[in-house]
Amino acid sequence: MHIVLHQPEIPANTGNIGRTCVATGSSLHLIEPLGFRLGEKELRRAGMDYWEKLDLHRYMNFREFQEKNPGARIWMATTKARRAYDQVRFSPEDFIMFGKESAGIPEEILVEHEESCIRIPMLPEIRSLNLSNSVAVVLYEALRQNGFAGLEQEGELHRLRWQ
Repeated sequence: MHIVLHQPEIPANTGNIGRTCVATGSSLHLIEPLGFRLGEKELRRAGMDYWEKLDLHRYMNFREFQEKNPGARIWMATTKARRAYDQVRFSPEDFIMFGKESAGIPEEILVEHEESCIRIPMLPEIRSLNLSNSVAVVLYEALRQNGFAGLEQEGELHRLRWQ
């Protein structure tokens, strides 16, 4: 899977998302401008020691992203969508795009991709969820639909044994 962040603003969110991407074997695509430098302490702290293992791609703008990923199927997560994320069928190579924390994905992009816009249901008086939480919700649904391919599904205790 591929996670795309369009102009993210908060380094801790991007760090958390990067850690989630490493844990799931997903790539992270960042579309500039970023609201921070990639070397910021908050970004590294949130990503912990996983950041070096991240499959990271950067683009100057959305047009460059499209040029470097021709034919990519891109799901656009937005509070403005008409259908929920669980109403679509994700494929393992899909891209799931999220917008910046303060404004989401620009409407100029959304209107060009109406059929691929998805949302997370929530109460009407709530503007949106935290960006890193939104990524985790949608990404794990996409992974579930694909049988969590390649991911460990059983855990072991450290000191004791399951009965």
